[in-house]
Amino acid sequence: MHRFLASLMLAAQANALKKVLVTGAGGRTGKLVFEQLKADGNYKPVGLARSSKAQKALTAVGATSDEVIVADVADESALATAMAGCDAVVLCTSAVPAIKPLSLMKTMATKFLPFVKTSRPAFKFPKNGTPEEVDWLGAKKQIDAAKKAGVKQFVFVSSMGGTNPDNFLNSIGRKKDGSGGDILLWKRKAERYLVESGVPYTIIHPGGLVDEDGSKRELVVGVNDEIMKDPAFASGGTRSVARADVARVCKAALGSASATGVALDLVSKKAGDGTPTKDASTVFTAPGKYTYESAAADPPSIFS
Repeated sequence: MHRFLASLMLAAQANALKKVLVTGAGGRTGKLVFEQLKADGNYKPVGLARSSKAQKALTAVGATSDEVIVADVADESALATAMAGCDAVVLCTSAVPAIKPLSLMKTMATKFLPFVKTSRPAFKFPKNGTPEEVDWLGAKKQIDAAKKAGVKQFVFVSSMGGTNPDNFLNSIGRKKDGSGGDILLWKRKAERYLVESGVPYTIIHPGGLVDEDGSKRELVVGVNDEIMKDPAFASGGTRSVARADVARVCKAALGSASATGVALDLVSKKAGDGTPTKDASTVFTAPGKYTYESAAADPPSIFS
């Protein structure tokens, strides 16, 4: 019933969706969302960028001074100001790990020194930039601010793999005490929080993000990470999707009743296979039902 009423509300207000806040707008995916919205006269996007560098990236794609807000998503006051008067929010924030220089040197050494044990590069998250801080607490603050501001729709760009605690991505940045990593688990906790918040939502779980032009591949949707178990998508880059296509799907979700209350996984077929998806809204036709089971326990916290 809740989803039905929310769908009716969105359908009635679809033509009124104008001001859209894109958080993480200085990132590669967020910037594309901002660009696509700005190119459409029906929207007035506002990009929330964390740094002056991110601000310059938005300015380079045509953002004016009144279309960029430099602030951290941890700043509740700044979030409240940014969301004032917004009809929708597209969350593109994510913790971003950096390679540990020494581990990179060791990895490179294995190519020239056969007696050095082969190892993968190690990663760490920057100060105040761990998954718990960004993908859980930062996302939670955005959801809370959106609810207080009366935002009509919240589009959450997350990631595939959240159903598997043993996914390799969860090990990135993990410390000896077990804290500091678990990016997919913290994202999933934020997703559950959004689902339970009462804010009309659309949750998108992209596969591996690649920097390619959009509308060149056939998009494939699924739920509950079932695509990852499908042999047809086991290799050959078929668990990937262009950032530009993710941005197109975000834009298509805005004001769409069929996208309301929907969570889906998104990948694409290999280039040349299938028929390129020109109308991004078709991914919401019959994505299936996503299951948000209760977590047995939260991952280890950096604050413990």
